Amino acid sequence: LRLMDVGDFVGVVGTPFRTRTEEITLRVKEWVVLAKALRALPEKWHGLKDVETRYRQRYVDLIANPQVRETFEARTAATRAMRNLLDGRGFVEVETPMMQPIPGGAAARPFVTHHNVLGIDLYLRIAPELYLKRLVVGGLERVYEINRNFRNEGVSSRHNPEFTMLEAYQAYADYRAMMELAKDLICAAAEAACGGLRFTYQEKEIDLGAPWTEIAYWDAIEKYAKVDLRKAETLEETSKLCKGLELPAGSDCSLMSLVDAVFEHYVQSNLVQPTFVTDYPTEVSPLAKSRADDPSLTERFEIFAANQELANAFSELNDPLEQRRRFEQQVEARAAGDEEAHRLDEDFLRALEYGMPPTGGLGIGIDRLVMLLTDSPSIRDVIFFPHMRPERIHEGGEAQDE
Repeated sequence: LRLMDVGDFVGVVGTPFRTRTEEITLRVKEWVVLAKALRALPEKWHGLKDVETRYRQRYVDLIANPQVRETFEARTAATRAMRNLLDGRGFVEVETPMMQPIPGGAAARPFVTHHNVLGIDLYLRIAPELYLKRLVVGGLERVYEINRNFRNEGVSSRHNPEFTMLEAYQAYADYRAMMELAKDLICAAAEAACGGLRFTYQEKEIDLGAPWTEIAYWDAIEKYAKVDLRKAETLEETSKLCKGLELPAGSDCSLMSLVDAVFEHYVQSNLVQPTFVTDYPTEVSPLAKSRADDPSLTERFEIFAANQELANAFSELNDPLEQRRRFEQQVEARAAGDEEAHRLDEDFLRALEYGMPPTGGLGIGIDRLVMLLTDSPSIRDVIFFPHMRPERIHEGGEAQDE
């Protein structure tokens, strides 16, 4: 026994009995060492506190901090609840390519790889959207996927290059139907993970059971930033209107990037309770259907809560001619220096030319939703193995960042 340490695994054979305090225990007759721990575990009462070590050595974190296991069990419960809801409503779970010849479905920078046999570059997907809509064209009227997306972008408390998304598409539905579906999915996840619809996130009381607010995109900017940017048609005009606003450096590289910076800095920072922001401009919604009464706006919404974006949804654009025109605008934007602009996908356009019924689609960020439901301040807290700077492992097991 003197050679045994905390963390060792042993197998025992014996007879169960109760102690004087009625504690069930085992009278050991024989025992054997199953595995020997060569590293000391963190001290029992203080656990593992160093954040960098917790993320890098999640296996130790799970042993030392029981609340970490609870967070990931809540994640599993939330995901299972959303999957069960969709299955119960007749949605078919599918898998679409992780490696794509043309990255599409979102405005983002992709990771690039190379297929040696085919002799072509492929891209880790930034979104499954265009493939899921191909399936709707093929007659699968309700489809969804819960899987990884990859975006070659920065790392922050809300961003990880590899993250999990739920995307669902329903034929003969629109963005209003997607509002109800998105709300039902988020509430189902909350019930499963939190046991109810009221919880606290970073000292903010969130109530999913109360009526959700709805506000149009331009109205939200006017309300919180105190500027009306609707009529500004050029970057110069928009910059003049935003002159008195405090915005991050480099926000004015394009008209819509400036508008987006205003929204994020002034609007999103005020959206604590669940809110539908609707009627996004067509310029930033190349895959969404335009509103019949105002083609400059789209039938699109995003959901915000606790100052975070949780979901994005819209009535899908199913006019192949209009979709081609939108793609061509994106190609022009790429040529002008916008590296995140969409690329023209001829095969997707060909699919639309066969006819896609009116369709509603939505995407929910699983990681951010779980952050909200588990009161986790960073996205790294809800991903088992988040991306970190590489470390060098020296002889003796010591590590340091490169």
